[in-house]
Amino acid sequence: MLSLPPLSLYIHIPWCVHKCPYCDFNSHALKGELPHEDYVSHLLADLEQDLAYSGDRDISTVFIGGGTPSLLSAEAMQHLLDGVRQRLTLNKGAEVTMEANPGTVEADRFHGYQHAGINRISIGVQSFNPQKLVRLGRIHGPDEARSAARLAAQLQLRSFNLDLMHGLPDQTPEQALDDLQQAITLNPPHLSWYQLTIEPNTLFGSHPPKLPDDDALWDIYQRGNQLLAAAGYFQYETSAYAKPGFQCEHNLNYWRFGDYLGIGCGAHGKLTQADGTVLRTVKKRHPRGYMQGEYLEKRYQVETDELPFEFFMNRFRLLEPTPRQEFKDFTGLDDSVVRQALDQALADHYITESATHWQVTQKGQLFLNPLLELFME
Repeated sequence: MLSLPPLSLYIHIPWCVHKCPYCDFNSHALKGELPHEDYVSHLLADLEQDLAYSGDRDISTVFIGGGTPSLLSAEAMQHLLDGVRQRLTLNKGAEVTMEANPGTVEADRFHGYQHAGINRISIGVQSFNPQKLVRLGRIHGPDEARSAARLAAQLQLRSFNLDLMHGLPDQTPEQALDDLQQAITLNPPHLSWYQLTIEPNTLFGSHPPKLPDDDALWDIYQRGNQLLAAAGYFQYETSAYAKPGFQCEHNLNYWRFGDYLGIGCGAHGKLTQADGTVLRTVKKRHPRGYMQGEYLEKRYQVETDELPFEFFMNRFRLLEPTPRQEFKDFTGLDDSVVRQALDQALADHYITESATHWQVTQKGQLFLNPLLELFME
């Protein structure tokens, strides 16, 4: 019998003060005043339309991303989360995360966010090097980043995360590791440390900067992992590191092939139905269209033969073992349908297999794309 996976809620706030040249997320430079209450009303109306797909499940985690959610007023955040709680049941102690940029982190507002129900903040630091921040189009400086992290620690939230990039334009290994050491010194419970990649449809995509070569990137990655391990962080996903007990529960639900409602401009959702079908939803990307009350861009069923790739694409990002039973529970398929791909992955030493679990090897982590391609066939 198919098991319905845990259900999360993702909420998208699409506005930023400034669009960064590397960013391919659905964000829009703010022109004029942010329509705080109006947008929240549309978010709650959007949620109303999706309630039928929740399967009456409680919400295990909430994540408010963007854009820059910390541009939203504390009063609007209160209205939003009150409205969510009126329509859905949140698990006791549910993780509720909000993304924030250091330049928008202010003590009074963050006390308001905390009162509204935010118990985890993810702060987009990216670098502590002033020149690199300018090159990345960031509007904050190193001092603001440090102040934001200290404020998050003082609030005694459930947790907080610092987002940090490496492999920046003309960045030396020493500069990248200095950034990482400065982040570690601030003692966040969670660190997202990831390599800058050039995406199409961005300013960097049309005017690519000079990035470190592969040898330098590998040097940064190896030495950085050693620094993080020595400071008490363990890597549990490709670019996610945490102190024990402080993994991001929301992202874990994504990677474990859990379900999520997605509301707001451009938000995506994945929803398993009682009959075993898996639906994907995509909301209208631009605020202008979204705020006319037509929220849904498209809704479609994931074809049965695509489910194995979708499952492993998420699951094999995690360094924890993958329970074999969950493949059957969450896709409705027997693992015999992917036996040929599994056997090839075993022969290539990308994974190991036991009676109960699959485990990605270190080689599989390094060659994740070739591993996943086996499940596309």
